[in-house]
Amino acid sequence: MSRSLADMRNLGSTTARMLMEVDIADEDSLRVVGAVEAWHRLKFRFGSHVTIIALYAMEAALQDCDWRKLDAGSKARLQGEVGRVS
Repeated sequence: MSRSLADMRNLGSTTARMLMEVDIADEDSLRVVGAVEAWHRLKFRFGSHVTIIALYAMEAALQDCDWRKLDAGSKARLQGEVGRVS
């Protein structure tokens, strides 16, 4: 059974609500979409309120680790996948 977004590590109630607004309703849907596409959807919908930290948090949530524990290589890969981030 898929966990709710709010039950995933790194994702609080605000991020969970925002993800639901872009049609990502639970852990399974976040896995299918992936952190990069989810971040693009959030960025399109919420603009500057969405930072690179949200990308790290979603990726780390999928790995069930603290976002601050993502290694530099993973962060660089994610940044490269989303393109230039303001």
